[in-house]
Amino acid sequence: MKTTGTDVTAQSAAHHCPPFDPSAWDKRELVWRDKMFVKEHVHALFHVPLDFGRKMAEAQAKIDAALASPPRPLVLSDETSAFGSELYVEATQLVPKATMASMSGTFLTRVFDGPYREAPKWVEAMKQYVAGTGHSLDKLYFGYVQCPACARASGHNPVVLFAQVHVRPS
Repeated sequence: MKTTGTDVTAQSAAHHCPPFDPSAWDKRELVWRDKMFVKEHVHALFHVPLDFGRKMAEAQAKIDAALASPPRPLVLSDETSAFGSELYVEATQLVPKATMASMSGTFLTRVFDGPYREAPKWVEAMKQYVAGTGHSLDKLYFGYVQCPACARASGHNPVVLFAQVHVRPS
């Protein structure tokens, strides 16, 4: 069946992401032990994702088929180069026919809101925040909490940065 632009708009309007409460994520410290994710590779051209939507849909379909979707799945992106990133979609258990990854460690979070072109400013602010806590930054992930249609509808584009940190002994 062919999908028209009108059909896509109707589908987007019908989709509603759960409300996002920034206070639940801003300036938090999370400790994960083997948190499970389905991992997909997203192709990009100079940091512009080319197949993010398709990869997200593929990951979510596998998770749904395995009945492994948490109530509000966490979606993280690790931009590995100007030409690609790794997408991590949270799962509650192993998902057949999917590449799985697990994450363990301590993560500091900050919430930012605005167009993606401001991401370099967010990264710098996150680095300063981590340094101010006395930790050192190991890895940085972008957490997406709304689909693009809901971000456009709400006029907000909240993004949670997750800084995996090296905890120094006291």
